[in-house]
Amino acid sequence: MALGRLGFVVVLVADADQEDDAVPGSHVRPHGEVNDLNEKQIGVRSLADPLPINTTNEGMGRIAFLLLALFAEMEWTFTAERAAHARAVAEAAGRRIGRPVAHPADKIEYARLLQDQGASYGEISVKTGIPKTSLHRYLKG
Repeated sequence: MALGRLGFVVVLVADADQEDDAVPGSHVRPHGEVNDLNEKQIGVRSLADPLPINTTNEGMGRIAFLLLALFAEMEWTFTAERAAHARAVAEAAGRRIGRPVAHPADKIEYARLLQDQGASYGEISVKTGIPKTSLHRYLKG
């Protein structure tokens, strides 16, 4: 916010892809941003919210904005907690978490064996089905 000067008003406009009830920029902790701007006497005005939010001259506008920011932060926290719980449940059930393995360990071992026998990356790629770019990563050293 280096461009902000006394009396400026920051206007928030939601993107078309954004949900109607989302606070723009909620991932950057808007309550802290609003407090920082308020200390510099810079207001925040939102055009996208159904409530008329304007922190420049109304205490209620600031409270409304901070409440929306609080709800956005709560939703972000709850989403992260639900995802962590789902990962823990899946790991406890023995399911693998994350991106699937692109190339099984036995194919990589076979590629190492072929490399030890003097095969080129192109030959190893044809025999194992592993792309050469991946072979470079697997067969380093």
